[in-house]
Amino acid sequence: MRLLADLLDELPEELARQVFTHASWSERRGDSYTRLAFLGDSVLSLAVTTHLYPRLEAERFGAGRLTKIRAQAVSGVSCRAVAERLALPERLRAAAPAGVRENAALLVETERVLASVIEAVIGACYLHSGYERTAEAVVEAFRPEIEQALEHPVDFKSALQELLARRGAAVVYEIKSEDGPPHERTYVVAAQVDGRDLGTGSGRSKKHAEQEAARQAVDGLEA
Repeated sequence: MRLLADLLDELPEELARQVFTHASWSERRGDSYTRLAFLGDSVLSLAVTTHLYPRLEAERFGAGRLTKIRAQAVSGVSCRAVAERLALPERLRAAAPAGVRENAALLVETERVLASVIEAVIGACYLHSGYERTAEAVVEAFRPEIEQALEHPVDFKSALQELLARRGAAVVYEIKSEDGPPHERTYVVAAQVDGRDLGTGSGRSKKHAEQEAARQAVDGLEA
């Protein structure tokens, strides 16, 4: 975590300000963290993939299994955990304009916003410090999540399917909304059983959003 914190502290003031600017706080969308988050999402994925690839035997870890491990390591849940360890909620609250402090307090509680902010941090660090330093910092920051994904891989869609099968039920995934331009699309998906939403999830791909929706549904059924 120290490496990513150091890179964040090195950011120029203008870039750091953009990292902690929510789209609703600025008249121009380009002044917010959304583009940086889009960039950071790719850097995060590549850094974790590059870290995992040479360490896992090809015979046991095919492309499908690698994809699931990576998806778990960089999921919204994982990104939120890293953001909280890096004290990003506090920095986001502090950066909020005076008139939106109440709104900011609610935003920093949401997984979607914190995941985007940590991705924006990574994107900004990549622009300022380059890929090598940023990738090293990312792997260090996400190491607990990477190890958890390796030791306890979870496919929430499969887990939900198994839970429902015991009850004679089946799940259907419905896209609730699609926001943003094609290169920054965010999907919101609901996991439904008999027309009732058991969980909703968001992500930059339909598969990611479905996994998040399934995770919520599993948590609710097992509670």
